[in-house]
Formats: sequence, C-alpha cells, structure tokens
Amino acid sequence: MSSFTIYGTRDGAAAAVPRRAASGRRRAVSTPSGLKELVGPAMPVIGTILLIIAAALFLLLAIGPRVMGYQTTTMLTGSMSPGINPGDVVVAAPAAVGDLKVGDIITYQIPVEDHRVETHRIIEVIANLDGSTAVRTKGDSNNGSDPWTATLQGQTVFRHVGTIPYLGTVIRTLREPALRTALMYGAPSVLVIGLLLSIWKKSPEDPTGGRSTAHADA
Repeated sequence: MSSFTIYGTRDGAAAAVPRRAASGRRRAVSTPSGLKELVGPAMPVIGTILLIIAAALFLLLAIGPRVMGYQTTTMLTGSMSPGINPGDVVVAAPAAVGDLKVGDIITYQIPVEDHRVETHRIIEVIANLDGSTAVRTKGDSNNGSDPWTATLQGQTVFRHVGTIPYLGTVIRTLREPALRTALMYGAPSVLVIGLLLSIWKKSPEDPTGGRSTAHADA
C-alpha cells in the first residue's frame, strides 16, 4: 500500500507526494578493517608463540634434567659476572672428576657454612693421598679465591656447559602471586580473543558496502 505526504501550494491546491517507504533491509554495521588486519592475524601468532615458549621451558626445566641428566640453577649473585650474571640460568652436565682442569666452571656444594650450591671457576685441582680430588675455586669478579678447599664427593661433578641469560629472572617473576593469577586467566583469554578475531576476519563482506538501501512502495 502506498503512503503519501500532503504539501500545500501557493494556489491552495494540495499536492500528494509519495513518501519513500523504509526498506526492510537494515544498515550493515561496518567494522574497522584496519584493526582487523593488524590485530586479527597477530593474536593467534602471539598465542602460538606463548605456547611454544611455555612448552620449551617445561622441557628444559622439568623434563630435560630427568631424561638427559643435566641440572639447571639460577645465578643469584654477581660473583661470576660478566660471563654469568644474576638472574641467568646455568646449565651444567655431569663430568668425571678425573677430567676436571683449571679453568672449568663447576656447580657444587661448598664444604662450610650452610653447604649452599655454588657455581665458581676452578683455580687449582688437588689430588689427595686417599685418591680423592679437591678443588679451590674463585668467582670471576671476586678479588680473592673462595676461603675453602672442597673435596669432591663421588666420581662426577656438574660442569658448566651453557648459560641462558635472564631466564631465572623471568621464572622468579612468573612465580609472583599476582602475575601468576593474571597469566592463569589472561593466557586463555588471549587465545579465545585470537580465535574470535580470526573468525571475525573470515566473515563475509556486506555486498552493499555497508550502505543502506531504500525502496519506494508502488
């Protein structure tokens, strides 16, 4: 059914002008294509990278030492700077005590005080009369040698094979309660948002280009 709007004219006659009927088609909501192009592809990639890093850390710190026998320790002081700095993770593998030489960096328990684990460089190898081996060590940045002589127990000792910079600092930071809670809920959220954005990007484009159309009734 047609609808009309009545307008007055100068001679008093009324003119009927058809009123354009509203179309049943709604205006398409346009989306910021630039944001989709930048954020959409990035979110799944970021999520994938985070998962790869988490898996690599799990293999390195939890599985690797059990399967391959090496050990990892976090350097807490600057005694071995600049080669090994606070927050670096030291990777050490078992080595035969008889193969040790001056210049090797070993991770061992000191024979005094709290028997803490220390990572220092060997400056002297001593063969004891009972057949055991003792060492004197020193931190690279320390002015003097360590004030003890350590007799090594067993046939092997952990010798430095590599350093992973900053990893220990990252691990300690991740253990903070607030950050751990944020990651617990934030990481899944990032993955979900990335998935939704990828679906959003693949949605069909509006054939009208986001413009509304109107049709007049006959």
